[in-house]
Order: sequence, then C-alpha cells, then structure tokens
Amino acid sequence: MAALPARVLFGAAYYHEYRPPHGTERPDERLKTDLDLMADAKVSIIRVGESVWSTWEPENGRFDLDWLQPVLDGAHERGISVVLGTPTYAVPPWLARQYPEITGERRTGERIGWGARQEVDFTHPAFRFHAERVIRKIVARYAGHPAVIGFQVDNEPGNELLHNHGVFQRFVDHLRETYGDVETLNREWGLVYWSHRLSTWADLWTPDGNAQPQYDVAWRAFQARQVTEFIGWQADIVRAYARPEQFVTTCISYTRPAVEDDELTDRLDIASGNPYYDMQDGLLLPDPTPDGHEQKWKTTGVWALYQTADWMFASRQEPFLVTETNAGSIGFPWDNRPAYDGQWRQAAWALVARGARMIEYWHWNTLHFGAETYWGGVLPHTGRPGRTYAELARLGAEFEAAGSLVAGLEPDADITLVQSTPSKWLMQKYPPLSTPDGEPDPAAYHRIVDPFYRGAFDAGRQVRIVHARQLHDPRGEQEGLTPEEAVRRHPVLVVPALYLAADSTLDWLAAYAGAGGHLVLGPRTGYADQEARARTEPAPGRLTDAAGVTYDEFSNLTREVPVRSAPGSPLDLPDGATATRWADGLTVTDADVLVTYDHPHFGRWPAVTTRRHGAGRVTYVGTVPGRDLARALAEWLTPSARHAWRDLPASVTATTGTSPDGRRVHIVHNWSWEPASVLAPVDLSDVLTGTTLPAGASLDLGPWDVRVLHS
Repeated sequence: MAALPARVLFGAAYYHEYRPPHGTERPDERLKTDLDLMADAKVSIIRVGESVWSTWEPENGRFDLDWLQPVLDGAHERGISVVLGTPTYAVPPWLARQYPEITGERRTGERIGWGARQEVDFTHPAFRFHAERVIRKIVARYAGHPAVIGFQVDNEPGNELLHNHGVFQRFVDHLRETYGDVETLNREWGLVYWSHRLSTWADLWTPDGNAQPQYDVAWRAFQARQVTEFIGWQADIVRAYARPEQFVTTCISYTRPAVEDDELTDRLDIASGNPYYDMQDGLLLPDPTPDGHEQKWKTTGVWALYQTADWMFASRQEPFLVTETNAGSIGFPWDNRPAYDGQWRQAAWALVARGARMIEYWHWNTLHFGAETYWGGVLPHTGRPGRTYAELARLGAEFEAAGSLVAGLEPDADITLVQSTPSKWLMQKYPPLSTPDGEPDPAAYHRIVDPFYRGAFDAGRQVRIVHARQLHDPRGEQEGLTPEEAVRRHPVLVVPALYLAADSTLDWLAAYAGAGGHLVLGPRTGYADQEARARTEPAPGRLTDAAGVTYDEFSNLTREVPVRSAPGSPLDLPDGATATRWADGLTVTDADVLVTYDHPHFGRWPAVTTRRHGAGRVTYVGTVPGRDLARALAEWLTPSARHAWRDLPASVTATTGTSPDGRRVHIVHNWSWEPASVLAPVDLSDVLTGTTLPAGASLDLGPWDVRVLHS
C-alpha cells in the first residue's frame, strides 16, 4: 500500500466551488479565510473535487480544470494534504440529455428520474467513455501536485440494483459461463419448481417479479461484482497517472445494496468508509436503545458506532480511513441534533481506537442550497467559527500531539464475529424474521447477528469482525486461513446467520474447533448451501457431530421467552434473561446443556449447548439472545477481557490496541453527563498531557470525556 503520513489525518471535505462570498468578500478572500481557519484547527487533509463533474466539464468536451489550482496551492502552503476525487457519481445534465440511454433502471424499463445522484447505468459504454475522459483530464492535470497524497474514485458506490437491458444480458452471459448450459442451471436452481425449467437461455426472466431464492442469490452477487469492477476500472485509470506514494480508495457507505466490501476493497490500496451516527443521547451509556433497533446508514448507540468501525477494519483486515462522519446535525431539516460538548472527541477517538488512520468530516461549510442544506458542516451557514469548529480544533490539536503513536493501531479483540454479506442479501428478500406487524423483516440478518456483537460490547469485550470468505473461500478467489492459523488469530469464533455456506466452509468450521478453537454457532447457520438450497442432512448442516445437537423443527418467537441456566451450568444468567425472535428445536445427541427455556412448550428444548470437539469446543446458541443472555454468553466465552481494566462504571468503556511501534494504547471513554473514576490497571502515560499514572491510581473522567494513554 502507498505510504500514509505517520499521524492520524484530520480534516474535512472542502468544496470551495460551493462557497458564496460573504458581503463584499471576494472568492479568493473566502478561500484564504477557510484555509487559515483550517490551519489554526490543525487540519492536515481535505477532500476535493468529487461532486462537481459539471464544473470540471461544463459542456461535452469543454473542460475547465484550473479552478482547483488555488485550493491545492493554498492547502500546500499551509501543510494541508489533499485527497482528489473523481466526479463520476454525479452526472452533469448535458450528459443525461445527450445520452438518455445511460439512465439507470430500478425495474426493467422504468428509468430513475434525474435530479439526485447515482441515477446512471455505470456499465453503459457511453457513460464509460465520458467518465474515463473526465477522469484522465483531472488526474493528469493534478496528480503531480505536491499537495495530493491520494485519490478517491467515485463516491459511496452501489446505491442501485441496475435492471438495464445491457446489465441483464451480461447477467445471462455470466450464468452461461458459470453453469455451462441450461440443464445444469435448471438442476442447481431447482427450476422444476413452479414450472420454471429453461429450454434456452432466452427463457430466463428478468428479476423484477422473481420469487426464486437461487436466482436472487446469483443476481445480488452479480450486481456487487459490477460495482467492484467499476471501482477497480477507475482505480486502474488513476494509477496510470498517480505517483507510487499516492493511494487510491473509494468511500463506502456500508449498507448500500450493491456493495460487498471485502471484494470491493481488494481493488484498492486502503478501505475507506462513512460512519454516521446519532449524537446527543444516541451516545449515552448505559444504552437506552431498545433491542432490535435497526441500524441503517447511520447508527444509534455506542456499541453500533464501534461495530461500524470494526466492520470497516474487516474490509481488508487492516486500518482504514474515515472519509466522512458527523460534523454537525446530519441528514434532514426535521432532525437536528448536533453533538453535546465532548462527543466529537469521543466518537473520533473511538474510531481511531478501532483502526482509523484518518478522521475527515462532511463537510467544512454548511451548504446554502441543495438537498443537504441542513447537513451541518464544521462551519455554520454564517461561515464564522462556532462551537463545532472549537470542538474539532481541540481534536485536531490532540491528533497532532498524539502523532505516530495512534496512527494505524492494531485493535485488540476478545471475540471474532463472522459476517456473511451473501447471507444478508438473501435474508433481505427472504427473511426468517418478521416485523411486529407480521410483515417480512428485511433487517433480519442484522437482527440475528447484532445481538451477539452488542452482548460482547456490553460485557466490555472487544470484537473483531471477519468476512466468511476471509476465513475460507470456497471459490478459491481469496487465500483463507488454515484452521490452525485461525485458532491462533481468533480463539473464539462466533458464527450466527451464516445461512449460505458451502460444504467446504462448514467442514472448515468443524476443523477449526477440532484444532482448538471455540466455535459458537447461531440460528440459521449452515441450514442452506451456497445456492440457498435447504440442506437434506440434519441441521446444523455437516456440524451435527461436532456440535452434539441436531434439529429439524424451529419456531419464530412472537414475544421474549425467559431463559435460565441449566443445573450445573457454568453459564450464570441474571434474572430476566430472555430468548428472542427464534428457537431451534435442539435435540441433544452428545452435548452439555447450558441454558433452557422457561416455557411450557419450548422448555422441551435447550436454548444453548456446548460440547468438546477435538482440542476445542462447539457451543450452539439456538435463539437470538436478549441483552442479558448475550452479555452473559460473552462473559462465559472470554472470562477476562484483554484490556485488563476492572470494575468499570456502566458509562465507561476501555478500548485497547497495539501501536505500530509496539506500545500498548488504552483509550478510555465516559459516555455520560456524570463524572466517573476508574483505577489504572498498569503504569500509564497520558498521550495528550504527558502526565503519568501509576498502576492502581485513579483516572478521573469528566462528562463526555475521553483519555488517551499508553503503557
């Protein structure tokens, strides 16, 4: 990967072209004022240029490339680095007018209306021609500028599932290449059902009315690969001009429907993403967020902020860049909740603690026009520094003081959680859970997986997220880990909702436990194969011997069911612990029962079991654990946390990791209005003040406070 500066980069997206002068102020005076304010706030990086294709190319073939020069020159004069974006996600009106055929379709023949962004079929040759031309013009003009340290291609890709004719025809070609002939496809997809057998490839129906899960699995994977190809195509164009030390990335909105982030980032130098989060009481601990709250493009709850950061680290299993996050209120004119004092620092340091190499805010100045007029920037509509600027200037000074110590932390993990994007896609259309009103719940995947993460967080445990194919890729496109390597890196592996799984993946999981790992299986794992076909062998597929349980009956739970520890169980549960949403009807063949349901019907089955398997162990969780059960489960899986901080108040978290120079870094937060004190577990030095704290001494935390320490 290209080298990054040896500090956490700090800055904002900056759009001088959006800035109206104030009063009699000239544009060059506004630029100087902005850059001087950035320098005073210790801003070290800005992102520019990615949103304004119509500024770069006002008319077909007429380019205006010089307008950015003063911005780059001014930034360089002040020691501010620049990430230069390609503008391909926001198509100029002249291109839409002259080439109406490039319009994207959300359903076959139904074009997306123009007037927002990402309305285009980015696979269309006419679009590609013009996109490549403008990319080459911009990058050739500015790649040599000394301020430019990297490039962002496109912006939050994968927003649409494109149904255009050309996209569908390439999908058919992809199926032909994958399956060879229609008879093989008929057999693998089970198209005898409802008389869907194909006689020729021309018989394949468009996806609009499709109800066959096997089709949907292939369609979603194909859509994601179109995005991966598009971003990789842009990256290759940029690299033809970029200097060796300049990086290429894109900013990912991780919940976009056509993104498979681990594959997408294979084509890039570093993963980047946009973690937006609810501020004010959305960052309060103890966490008032109810169980099952759906996390979308922005999150609610401290645990969900940490989960987003861990997801970003998971893309490449490496430190990452934050290309956008909250400056002021985010999103909508009707939802204005800027942070309490201290919360900007808290969120930023939480992201750094989990591996962020850059914290960049969206955006520098609050816009005076457009759809995001009330998406607050570092500066308000007046353009004058206020509370947000003051808070972030403090943070900029802290990053400068911390220097290389916190740049590229390797975050600790007590528990590893396995994530499956294909299983998520399948459950969005064919969910195993319902909403309270009985409708299919498209968030079902995360409603099963998230409680395991949240339980670990509530227990004070740190989590590493890995994609299933990073452990074992049945397609052979990515080198995975041997079971023995995985045991060393991930001694506790939690695998809920891995619904789509090849035989070889399930066999790998059994081998992992046999080699000494603690494998924790959750609902729906192993129930179907890689084509979403329900397995004919007993569930959990291919893991029944290792787990010592089997089931063929399962039930949704329409309300929470109390659970209790089985007699002699080492898993102690508090009063009020519950099972939620799901129950597998487990039959024990050779396992110890840890938890049972307190219910006249479900009580016939265990809720949680465990069994020794080879040198390791397999634990089966047959339900979606409520918060108390999930926390107790995490505490049993890992009796002590790596961070070594003990008796933390409910509002305090401790996050730890290893600096590139080998020092141990401790980042301690108080997510509350009430001051708190904790005892130092080892001798510590305060990174920001230079003071020392001997082991056993009291560390005092004010309201919404964060301390950065090393040992």
